[in-house]
Amino acid sequence: MDGKLRREKVFAVLPTMLTLGNAACGFGAITFAAKVGPDTAGGGGGELFVAAMLIFLAMLFDALDGSVARLTDQTSEFGAQLDSLCDAISFGVAPAFLMLQFIHPGHGQNLNLLEEMLETNNVSLVEYPRELLWVIACLYVVCALLRLARFNVETDEDDSHGGFSGLPSPAAAGTIASFPIAIRGIVSYANNSASRFHDFACSGITLVAILLPLITLAVALLMVSRFEYTHVFNQFFKGKRTRAQLLQVVFAIAMIALVKEIALPVICCGFAFSAPVRSGWRQYVVPARKRLPEEPTA
Repeated sequence: MDGKLRREKVFAVLPTMLTLGNAACGFGAITFAAKVGPDTAGGGGGELFVAAMLIFLAMLFDALDGSVARLTDQTSEFGAQLDSLCDAISFGVAPAFLMLQFIHPGHGQNLNLLEEMLETNNVSLVEYPRELLWVIACLYVVCALLRLARFNVETDEDDSHGGFSGLPSPAAAGTIASFPIAIRGIVSYANNSASRFHDFACSGITLVAILLPLITLAVALLMVSRFEYTHVFNQFFKGKRTRAQLLQVVFAIAMIALVKEIALPVICCGFAFSAPVRSGWRQYVVPARKRLPEEPTA
């Protein structure tokens, strides 16, 4: 009897440790983006790459803690509240701060990759006003907090977690974090003037500098929207896989194989914006096509 109780206590600790691992990764992402973490990332934008990777590691911890808690029958109100607090750090504050550092190095002391490319390749970058970038980042944090609070209020403990109302905060954070990861591959082409992708890479860097704040604003609004999103972890690791899901996996693998430098942002943006595109198609395009007059048959 004592042995069984001891095992239950161990299992109860495991989901909590995974959740706290999520928070530790979020805090690590902030410190690396601020260039005050351990000196292991290297210079030239390496800190932002590590910060982005830590956000994705936090996503892994977040995906595992709830599954482990349900698997071991250790779900609790304490765990749910702790999960939201940790998510607020990793998927609320950390991505917003990462975007600020990535787009406008004046927010910190980091000479990031975008500014480095401006000096070495004469790449023209569109500079947003600092005030506007701060407003976008602040709005993202506010929307993430609202998203997490709404999730806690509207989700029952025995919910199957088959889908979400509004873009999940980990997916929004992953969309932002995917760009600092992808830019390293793009920069390698831009630094090689002999590469056939040199001009394309320089244009891509400029495009990233323009789009990332707008994408941050868009995913912030999607978090507080009512668009329906699937639970990716449960979709692929629980139950039977549909043909559409298998096609999505094949598409992701093909993207990684063909354009590995930009595959992650494409996949993350595809998931983030698929719901509003699908909703708009069903609401406007399908009814309009039905109203078209039928062509007379011979």
